[in-house]
Amino acid sequence: MRMTVLASGSKGNSTVIASPNTTILVDAGLSCRELLKRMKAAGENPSTLSAILITHEHQDHVTGLAVLARKLGIPVYFTEPTHRAWVRSLTPRTTMTYAQWLDKNQKEKEVRAAEVAAQVAKDPDAASVTVSSSWVTAQPGGASIDLAASADPGLIGPDADLDSEEALCDDTTTARRDPTALPAVEYFQAGANFSIGDISVTAFTIPHDAADPCGFVFESQGEHIRMAIATDLGYVPPNVKAALRRVDVLLLESNHDLDMLKDGPYPWSVKQRVLSRVGHLSNRAAAEFLSRDYDGGAAYIVLGHLSEQNNDPSLALLAAREAVDDRMSLLGNKIVLAEQAAPLSPITL
Repeated sequence: MRMTVLASGSKGNSTVIASPNTTILVDAGLSCRELLKRMKAAGENPSTLSAILITHEHQDHVTGLAVLARKLGIPVYFTEPTHRAWVRSLTPRTTMTYAQWLDKNQKEKEVRAAEVAAQVAKDPDAASVTVSSSWVTAQPGGASIDLAASADPGLIGPDADLDSEEALCDDTTTARRDPTALPAVEYFQAGANFSIGDISVTAFTIPHDAADPCGFVFESQGEHIRMAIATDLGYVPPNVKAALRRVDVLLLESNHDLDMLKDGPYPWSVKQRVLSRVGHLSNRAAAEFLSRDYDGGAAYIVLGHLSEQNNDPSLALLAAREAVDDRMSLLGNKIVLAEQAAPLSPITL
């Protein structure tokens, strides 16, 4: 089983979790073009991706989601509240009177009628033809929306030239038509178990200021290796502590140094948000978890989501190492840092 952190930080987050038969992209917080570049640099083939799994709807976790999913023709897994929040964030908000709304609807009907009339004039049999689209808008409310996305000629296949990321990620037409269109949507619930290919996924609720944020534990069904992602949480509640037991690789948030945040350039309102119980874990909070509640079973602890403004990698490492060194049972753990600017070398067990 393999974990490859493509990016981790305030400007974008994305991680590959892979077994011999299944590859999952957790979050797509960089542009489609940058995600493809990072995957290529890390030795990951985007054409092998089975699905995209979303922790929550904040921009640093979904920036490249729609374009990448459409180009790969793969499903996206959300909780229903997260999907609704993501759709709302991409849907233009306009205010109009009832008369304006009636006028708008009437004009749209006239345009559609004209298009149908033109098509029938050109081809008398067109009226009986069933038109199918390669893309749909994923409407909240159903458990899943399936789609034969392979009909799209723009899909990235195994023989695609990955040196031309910009051309591969050209999605102007579809994005203009509907920026929320996805090949397929699958819903899961926080606290539930589900499977993607041969990887079992356990989703657990995390305390963060989003619609329905989740962390995940992934287990290879054949090898029984467990890898966990727990970032974007204001503190570590009991359910998260329970979920993170017996993991072999742990990606844990170590977002900020308390003094650097308090003395830093952020407005006080933003500082309050980060420090709140629905904000982000500090170096100190991550270290407290490692020293008090962590069971010491992971071969690798990956510190992630470090703030470029309010943290220093050496401080995050020092806090985590001191927490580990205080407990003899944890001396075998290897602590590494996930970066914002470059992918982390794949961790394979």
